[in-house]
This record gives sequence, structure tokens and C-alpha cells, in this order.
Amino acid sequence: MTDTVLPDVTVRPATAEDRPTVERLWLMFRHDLSAFRCVLPAPDGTFRDDRVESAFTRPGWAPYLFECGTHPAGFAFVRGLDGPVRVLNSFFVVRGVRRRHVGLQAVRAVLTRHPGPWEVAFQRDNPAAVAFWHRVASDLAGDAWTCELRPVPERPELPPDAWLSFRVEADVPPLP
Repeated sequence: MTDTVLPDVTVRPATAEDRPTVERLWLMFRHDLSAFRCVLPAPDGTFRDDRVESAFTRPGWAPYLFECGTHPAGFAFVRGLDGPVRVLNSFFVVRGVRRRHVGLQAVRAVLTRHPGPWEVAFQRDNPAAVAFWHRVASDLAGDAWTCELRPVPERPELPPDAWLSFRVEADVPPLP
């Protein structure tokens, strides 16, 4: 893959064979988030990975892997597939392909696979995340979305997360 040509983004359910790749991407994701949550890795250099375990093993969850050509480009974890509201639990795009619409293509592919009500949480002190998620909500739901602050469970010392709520229809048009 060159710096100027980006292959199409493929979004697919992650399999057990993909788990080691997703686990490595998870470390990058948690490292990125550490800038906003003041979280250090464990003594062995890892971060908590209970969401990875849940995404691959718990009912109502689904892991997705994003690829650009043969290169892993990110992942998403969805939960609540067995409930009334789906939650985009974790979403990550590798820095090397950010700002190239990879994230927009990937999130639309994941969310439109599961039409209905959605919630997405992000750190409001991350300006790039705020802009990205507001664009996603507007692209998918027009003006029919809300954003509210909610405390981070079991972490009262952290600022609250921003939570978007919107509905995704099955027939969302492709990106312009």
C-alpha cells in the first residue's frame, strides 16, 4: 500500500482466526485512548482486554475487522444485538489511514448491518472524535440524533463520556 493510493475498505465479521490481529489493534486503540483517560498499561505492557473477550465470546456481541487490501485497518465491537438498542462499544481506525474516509466507510458498513436504534460513546475532550461522531450521526440520521453526557461506570474520577443516540435505516445511501 502506498501513501497516495488507498485500496477499498473491507468490513467483515472478525473470526477466531482474526483474534490475534484484533488483539494487536486493541493495544493501539487503548494507547490512543490513554491520552484522554490517563491510563497506563499494565506492567507487562498490555491494557485491559475484557471487551475483546466479550466481543468474541458473549451472546449479543459482534467483532468486525476493517482491512485496506491485505492490511488490517481497524476494528469495531458491537453489543446489544440481542436487545432493543445496539451499542458501538469500541471503534478504532489505524492512524495511517485516518482522514481518508476509512472510518466513515467502516462505521457505515457496521451500523447498516444492524438497522435500528444505536448509541455511541466517545470522549468529549477528543476534538477529532467529537467531529467524527457528530458527522456520522448527521450522515446517518440527519437532525434526528441526540448527544448527552453520562458518567463513566466505575470511574468517577474521569470526565463523563458523550453518548450519541440515533436510528440507522437499512437503506442508507452510500457516501457521496
